[in-house]
Amino acid sequence: MTHPDGWTTVVDLIERVVGDDELLPSVVAGVRTTVREVSALPTSDIAGHTRALLVAATRALAARRGPTEAELSFVADLGVTRARQGVPIESVLGAIHFAERAIWARARELARDQGVSAEQLLDVRDLYDDWAEAVRARLISAHRATGATTDPLPGRRDTALLRRLLQGGSAATLAAAEAGLPVTDGLWVLVARPGETAAGIERAVREHPPVLCATVDDLMVGVLTRAPSARLKGTGAVAGLAGPAEPEKLAPVQRLATAALTAAESTGRTGLIHIADVAWLAALTERADLATVLLDRYAPAWATLGPTAESVAHAVLAWLESDRDVDLAGARLFVHPNTVRNRVRRFAAVTGIDPAGTFGAMTAWWLCRTWLHDAT
Repeated sequence: MTHPDGWTTVVDLIERVVGDDELLPSVVAGVRTTVREVSALPTSDIAGHTRALLVAATRALAARRGPTEAELSFVADLGVTRARQGVPIESVLGAIHFAERAIWARARELARDQGVSAEQLLDVRDLYDDWAEAVRARLISAHRATGATTDPLPGRRDTALLRRLLQGGSAATLAAAEAGLPVTDGLWVLVARPGETAAGIERAVREHPPVLCATVDDLMVGVLTRAPSARLKGTGAVAGLAGPAEPEKLAPVQRLATAALTAAESTGRTGLIHIADVAWLAALTERADLATVLLDRYAPAWATLGPTAESVAHAVLAWLESDRDVDLAGARLFVHPNTVRNRVRRFAAVTGIDPAGTFGAMTAWWLCRTWLHDAT
């Protein structure tokens, strides 16, 4: 394409700057180093948006025009993305400003060799400034509009940060940085039921900052930089724990901590329960669909046991959870040890499950627990 009054040389300069293989990596590295709030973003994220803005600006300068609506739509999407990631608009503009300075510095270096005069370079910069002003206006409006719907209410900053942490991805990394949570050795997630015991758990957890605690979706959730102490034992409190993991992976870690809490509650355990300590138990209690299959499969056995069904199920559970010690199980149920033996034998005869075997014990525990849960 031919341009009048020497504009062809200007376009050649722009294309040479854009085609510099070392420019974009250098700009991205500089942005990550200079603007702290975006340093946690993936390099590919920053590079992708920087490249897209650079290409859009190049096309506009080559055609001597302002931004098109398509370009402004892209800019608006960038504003929305950064707002949802929790990056302040000042930091977004700061990153763009740093990139602009680096790009124009490179353009000045190459201008003389390309035959572009200082006057032409000034004209190009004026044209770019007009384009950039419209771009910034759209970026700011989109960012502020998104931020107005996501900013936390006063007093709810921890809850908002926790929700962003548990989303995973770059949003979680930025939230961890904003909360002052170092992630060198990974983060831990603790989960407990709200109430008086949860208040005690939170106090114990907060003794070793930095830590982030808040109620999220009817659960007390804490994110910690190290495993909490086991001081909860003997207090009657129970909490599920999982980790450590990188911020980007905290969403599944929270699910594991919640599974640990549920498994602990189902067996009457108290204290701090790590998911690794109840892995098989959590796997069973999380599969409601398979529990339903068990109920259907052994419905005739439940009917055969009749009025004694619940007492038999309690005896099997107590026996298994007492490591098959009939004396302990009997004391737990306030019955004679022989009564426990008889009920366990009755269960095995009616169901065909051998609770003395490894896999039979797991099936028996799960079935009896499901029976009793379904009967309540």
